[in-house]
Amino acid sequence: MEPIIFAGTPENAARCLRQLVAAGQNVALVITREDAPFGRQRTLRPSPVAVAAEELGIAVLKTNRITAEDEGAMASSGVRLAVVVAFGALLKRSTIDALELGWFNLHYSVLPRWRGAAPVQSAILAGDKITGVTLFKIDEGLDTGDIVGVAETVIEETEDSARLLSRLTDIGSSLLLAELPKLFSGLATLSVQVGEPTNAPKLDRQMAKIELAAGAKTALRQIRALNPEPGAWMLFNGSPLRIIDAKPSYEVLPPGELAATKTGVLLGFGGDSIELQTVQPAGKNQMPAADWFRGTKPTERNIT
Repeated sequence: MEPIIFAGTPENAARCLRQLVAAGQNVALVITREDAPFGRQRTLRPSPVAVAAEELGIAVLKTNRITAEDEGAMASSGVRLAVVVAFGALLKRSTIDALELGWFNLHYSVLPRWRGAAPVQSAILAGDKITGVTLFKIDEGLDTGDIVGVAETVIEETEDSARLLSRLTDIGSSLLLAELPKLFSGLATLSVQVGEPTNAPKLDRQMAKIELAAGAKTALRQIRALNPEPGAWMLFNGSPLRIIDAKPSYEVLPPGELAATKTGVLLGFGGDSIELQTVQPAGKNQMPAADWFRGTKPTERNIT
């Protein structure tokens, strides 16, 4: 196969890189972001893509900003096309023009729905039934380029963002392997994006706060969409309580009321409730909700 450049950073991009190489795709160069501080000690750690590239014996360029020198090296390398999977930075026009056939991004939504940094989480938060992956040619906009191909999938009712991200990565790798030969041969058909765009901005901690007034359905979507990061949470006696896992309940409880069950802890939202399965109190490890509840005092169970 004709060689490509692969640009990406997080674990799902590393998974895609490994799948492409395992299928026989020739990857001449990997571009990933620079080593970043990790943990309390702020020790520098390479990105998952950097680790995968080293294991696969592929040359790596670590950079947070592609320079003119980098562009020149790519242009003279003979590589005509690059694939981008969650690299984490927009490309300048000069970078886009450095390769003959261009740069192609694998985006985790059916564009133009959910342009931006958090398409998987946004789809779950919105209650979407269908999502997918889109391969498109990068231009200077944010996920605005012409579409090469799309693969759709149903979002399962209990599927969280980690599981959906993993499935979409597998679907996306298959889409790439199907479309790359067409791009190299000139047989690919590109089309403009059609429909009303929606945005999927980077998530922050405040967006992850569960509000009793929003209802149980919204809370369950937040829990599915926002774990592991930034993590759905509420205030319990003034301290953050992360809700790691929960399921629907048909019990009717007043807003904020807690009640033990055989398998967890009910949390009321007024007209309905959810059953907490796993929680993480501030400064502690994750634990079964029932164990956490037994350690609380009945007179000090204030959820907000």
